[in-house]
Amino acid sequence: MNDPRLEKLIEEFSFLDDWEERYRYVIDLGRALPPLAETERVEVAKVRGCASQVWLVSATTPDTGLVEFRGQSDAAIVQGLLAILVRMYSGRSPAEILALDAQAAFQALGLGDALTPQRSNGLKAMAQRMHDVARDALAGSPA
Repeated sequence: MNDPRLEKLIEEFSFLDDWEERYRYVIDLGRALPPLAETERVEVAKVRGCASQVWLVSATTPDTGLVEFRGQSDAAIVQGLLAILVRMYSGRSPAEILALDAQAAFQALGLGDALTPQRSNGLKAMAQRMHDVARDALAGSPA
C-alpha cells in the first residue's frame, strides 16, 4: 500500500492478537478524538448511511489546499472507525484523498471482515463523504 500513515496504523494493529483487542483499541482511538462543538453537530454535517449518528466537518487550508477532517459519533466503535479515517485522510490534498481506498485499508488493518454489514456500510458512507469533500475541493467548491 506504500502509504506511511497506513503503514503506521498497520504496525499499531499488528501488536493486537485478536478481534477483541483490536475492538478495544479502535474504541480507545475514538476516545482520543477531540469532540466537535455543539454548533458543528448540525444536520448538514451528518453522514447519511450510518446507523448511528455521525457528524463530519472539513476545512481546506487556502494556501496549501490540504483538507482537514474532524468528526464525532454517538457510538463508541463508530467513533473509533471515524478516528482511523480522520488519521488516514486529514492533512492531504484532494487528489491524495481520492486515491485512498478505505475498504482496502481496513482489510489491511484486520478490521474489514470483523465489521458487521451495518458498520461496514457506515464506514463506506464516512469514506464516501470524505471523497465527496475532496471532489468538491478539486472543483473549487468550499469544503
